[in-house]
Amino acid sequence: MVSPSKVVLGTGAVEELGEYVDQYGEKPLILASEEIYDIHGQKVENALAENDIEPVLYRDVRPDPTVENIEEAYDLWETEGCDVIVTLGGGSSIDTGKGVGILANNEGDIREFGTDRAGEESVPNPIPPLIAVNTTAGTGSEATRSVVVTDESTSTKFLILSQNVVPEVAIEDPELTVSLPRSHTSFTGIDALTHAIEAFVSIKSYSVPDDFARNAIRRISDSFTKAWANGENIEARTEMMIGQLQAGQAFTNSSVALVHGMARPLGAQLHIPHGLANALLLPYVMEFSVIGAPEKYAEIGRLMGNVDEDTPDRGAAERASDAVLALCEDADLTGYLEDHGDVPPRDEYLEIVDEMAEDAINSGSPANNPRKPTEEEIRELYIELYDDALAPDSPRRS
Repeated sequence: MVSPSKVVLGTGAVEELGEYVDQYGEKPLILASEEIYDIHGQKVENALAENDIEPVLYRDVRPDPTVENIEEAYDLWETEGCDVIVTLGGGSSIDTGKGVGILANNEGDIREFGTDRAGEESVPNPIPPLIAVNTTAGTGSEATRSVVVTDESTSTKFLILSQNVVPEVAIEDPELTVSLPRSHTSFTGIDALTHAIEAFVSIKSYSVPDDFARNAIRRISDSFTKAWANGENIEARTEMMIGQLQAGQAFTNSSVALVHGMARPLGAQLHIPHGLANALLLPYVMEFSVIGAPEKYAEIGRLMGNVDEDTPDRGAAERASDAVLALCEDADLTGYLEDHGDVPPRDEYLEIVDEMAEDAINSGSPANNPRKPTEEEIRELYIELYDDALAPDSPRRS
């Protein structure tokens, strides 16, 4: 089983950070965006001060971190002689931290570790100790062997997979998620649901991650809209934090599938945040994939409370995507495209569909889908997504 060595969960968990840093080293590099550090940095500094620890700060983490972002943070790690990585934030800061760790203990450029070039388990040496202080309830990256990096030179994202990048400690303090705006509560919440659903239906699924996925689907379906509607609902925030952790444990021990394969090119080309890209695609991919695993999708519909036990599997399976669409509508998901994406006119979009479909196939993730898509079917899904949800005058946006 892939999992962090230690999970610290509960309100006030961040106060234990100094104790864990002290166990692993003396000079931590803290990785965060400027925005996140302005909100939570003082709590982190106070926790470290309790153990007389002075950190080195890197406050330039970007959403969807780039090759250059990771290299810049690594240069600071080297210059300052750091020995522990502390990430403060969500998936972007954690992926940046994992990238720094890869460069610290392995030879080569970060691009060379991508699965498209080196396959899975491509990181030969374990990264230095990484302590992930999570401030979102979505990516599950603090529990995974995944690193997603943007290569701006090619407008693509690449994936690194290795058990050697899993954090040592995950600190899950739901109070740190209260500051999340509704937009990012929406993106990260449906992102977590995507992780759970893809892990559950993947052809690589098995009993242990399936149980993580079931619990995550149930928790997220029940608490997501509560957390979105009232960000100060600490019970809902706690349930979301547990749900996203379980979803992360599910997909890192199973796999992601077609949604993620399509979301990476879509996000890279249209500058859509990873969680939002996953969330936009999820209902369409579920509808496409039902015939490959109707019993699994039927169970998803029941776990989400959209189907009763007496409904036959095929009918229940077809209603599972309706339950996801309802959550997306409740949280005004497509409404955020105005400020969180660069959607081109349809003719320009069609010009990049072939490239996105090829990138999706090359990522390897679609091969894990219960219904294996052809490149042409992926093209058709991209076009359906545009006409139904991306275009300004599309049904879901208007």
